[in-house]
Amino acid sequence: MNTPLHGGLGIYIHVPFCAVKCGYCSFCSVGWNSAKAEGYVQAVLRNIRDCSDTSRPADTVYFGGGTPSLLRPEQIAEITGELRRCFAVTDDAEITLEANPNTLSPERLHGYLEAGINRLSVGVQSLDDEELRLLGRKHTAERAEKAVRDAAEAGFTNISCDLMLALPGQSPETAERSVDRLAELPIQHISSYLLKVEDGTPFHSSGMEERLPDDDKTAELYLRAVRRLESHGFMQYEISNFAREGYESRHNNRYWLCEDYIGIGPSAHSCCGGKRYAVPPDVDLFISSPVQATEITDEAPCSPEEMTMLALRLKSGLDLRRVESIRSGIEKKIPALVSAGLCVFDGENLSLTPEGFLVSNSVIAHLI
Repeated sequence: MNTPLHGGLGIYIHVPFCAVKCGYCSFCSVGWNSAKAEGYVQAVLRNIRDCSDTSRPADTVYFGGGTPSLLRPEQIAEITGELRRCFAVTDDAEITLEANPNTLSPERLHGYLEAGINRLSVGVQSLDDEELRLLGRKHTAERAEKAVRDAAEAGFTNISCDLMLALPGQSPETAERSVDRLAELPIQHISSYLLKVEDGTPFHSSGMEERLPDDDKTAELYLRAVRRLESHGFMQYEISNFAREGYESRHNNRYWLCEDYIGIGPSAHSCCGGKRYAVPPDVDLFISSPVQATEITDEAPCSPEEMTMLALRLKSGLDLRRVESIRSGIEKKIPALVSAGLCVFDGENLSLTPEGFLVSNSVIAHLI
């Protein structure tokens, strides 16, 4: 395994509960149950103690899901308290909680702040009520805006919102209106994803895939959204992520830079100790096991090829000095990509353009 860029550690906690599962979601989640949630919290605490490591700084923590904001602030505080006892969590650690707008009252927001959450990621998805209904979201655009404003008033100074693009019937104009409305909110980060219909989801069985925009329309939606976001000061730093200066997600960046992280919870993944491993996506098994089961998914992660693939997700791109063993092969293929407007190369650093991001899988396959 290649040495991480620094000796820090990230921690991911998967919270597998949702009030209602969205039709497009393929992540591990089950319906909300307060008794099961308490059993889950106790299982998380056991696993934190089991993988305790105070030998190096833990500078990012991420509560993902599911809907982590279904957990009460007191439960989040139990978890963050145990993390601080069992890991060397730094004073300036970025600690993120994903949240559904419908769960965010002023009281809960203050509670999450007191529990140590300092970054909030709000699942807005759209600020068009018709698009929200199509996605099966239970909040309105007005409710989402209120949740974000409440978070800022509670004291959050690092707020991210999700925005979904390439929806059936979506026009560049409606997408830009959502961008404009988001940009008026007191937020610092936007994650903008293209809707993808995954196998096994309700959207897949309902024929939603056939209603998605074609490739040309998707490209127009994406590129116009990128330009609109940047016009509002949200600069692209990763294929799907945009931030005001200094507010890039430190936790997500560590994935693309092959830095170490551990995952706790059903379906959580880890890359640590020279291996990549995963927890089975079984909520009951996680709750009942003294220690979470894991299976190795990669005996030697962060090969030069994988580092190339991950780094090219970032706007900053790939420093070819990090992959000397395959550098010559990559360099031979760069001129054609530059000529096609898909990447930029300065002799050492290779990065994709917005057009290149649209076909990143093909570009990366061509390079490696």
